[in-house]
Formats: sequence, C-alpha cells, structure tokens
Amino acid sequence: MNKLIFKVSSAIFMLACFCVSYSAQADDEYAKIKQSGILKVAVYTEFAPFSDNNKGIDIDLADALAKKLGLKLQLLPFQAGESLGDDLRNMVWKGHYLGYGPADVMLHVPVDQILRVQNDKVEIFAPYHRELVRLVRDIRKVPIFDNLDSMEGKYIGAEKVSIAALVLLGAEDGKFREKVKIFDTATQALEKLKAGELDGVLATKSEIESVIGKDPNFQISEVPFQRLPPKGWVIGMSVKKSDPELVKAVQDATNELIASGEMAKIFSNHGVDLVTP
Repeated sequence: MNKLIFKVSSAIFMLACFCVSYSAQADDEYAKIKQSGILKVAVYTEFAPFSDNNKGIDIDLADALAKKLGLKLQLLPFQAGESLGDDLRNMVWKGHYLGYGPADVMLHVPVDQILRVQNDKVEIFAPYHRELVRLVRDIRKVPIFDNLDSMEGKYIGAEKVSIAALVLLGAEDGKFREKVKIFDTATQALEKLKAGELDGVLATKSEIESVIGKDPNFQISEVPFQRLPPKGWVIGMSVKKSDPELVKAVQDATNELIASGEMAKIFSNHGVDLVTP
C-alpha cells in the first residue's frame, strides 16, 4: 500500500513539475520576443491585395499588431507551399529546412476546425475577415444576370490553381470550360476585364474590390457553387501551440483593432470592405 501511495504521489509531483515547466517555457518564449523588441510576422507573397511586394492589407495589419504590442515589425514573406500544413510547419512551429523562419505570427490562416485537428502544434485564432468568392461582370456585355447560365458563351477569367478556377471549370459538368481563361493571378484577370478583353471574372470579393473599385460598369454577384461554403471562410492568425501568452496578447490587440475601427480602415485603404467574421 505504501508503495502504491509513493507511486501515485511521485506521478502527481512529476505532473506538477511538468505543468510548471511548460508554463515557464511558454512565458519565457514570449518574454524573449519582448526582449528582442521585434515581432516576426509571416505573410504570403504575390497575394494582392493582402500582401504583395511588401504592400497590402496584411502588411498594414502586421504593422498595426506590432505597434499594439510595443514591438518593431520584421516581415517574413514566403511563397505558399503545397498545403497549408506545409506553410504552418515552415513558418510557425518548425521553420524551413533552408533556415528561413519560423515567425512569431502567421497571417491569413483559415480558421477551420479540420485544419486545427490536422495541425496540433499550432494555435489558429484571432479571426479578422470573412472571404467570399464572387463573380464580377461587365454590365455593358452582360446587362442581366440571373445565375451562372447568364454567362454561357462569355469569356470568364480566373486565377490558376485557385478555388475559383476549380469550381468554375467543374461547374455544370464543364459547361463553361471552353470559355474560361486562366491567368497567373486574379489581378491580371481583373485588369483584362477592365480592358474589355473578358466578360467576367470569378475571384474573391477582396480581389475584385481592390482592382475594380466603384466602377459603375462592373457589378459583383453571388454565385452558389456546391463545392464552396455558402458563407465563405474565415481567416485569422496562427502561432506555436506553446505560446499562450502570445496568443492572448495578439488576440487582445486584434480585438482592439476591430473595436476601434482601425481594422476596417486598413481594409478600406486598399479598396476592400471588411467582412467581420
């Protein structure tokens, strides 16, 4: 009996030591960030209007977060990998094998439960925008729009390797495929639309707004696709799982930016309407 009590007591003692050690390690990690005076933020490259050539919504957001935390900003731009899991590994919890990263915070991460389960070494939190896929058309060429069939026989642009291109090419058993034009970026497709070389473009609402602006010759419409969530998807941020103090600090800073209207202003500065999650 005494041996059993000793074993249980030892296990409890070891668990308590582990919890204290874990807490101290987490506190120490955020303390190191504050001591360095620098917040390293990972942002995607070639990702207008959010981050492209060190300009965009996420660039301004990263700067605002650093200021809220009393730190200087260091950007870590990176190209998207083959999966979000790769991006989270390379830029959040481990770092790239070539020695780049990890960052303290990564922006533009889908706030998705499945993604959370698949990537248990990171915390995904601080939702700040809801992204939606929309169709923008030239009303001079397509004056009436009831549904996607209104675009039959019309040239529609989309970005390569994007969800917009995927659903458009597969819509109604490939009905529109022959008229779909694929571009390297959504911005290129939208510029072609403005130049009169396309009849419409399927892209995210943010991409459309940043390029088309308030031009009355173009109209944005919702198009339901079975393979797309009707309410779009929420984007947020990610840090290492072992950084609870950083999570709290970044979440508080994000809440302040939203409540003060500064978040909406950051989006507006790039011609985009903030869609609060």
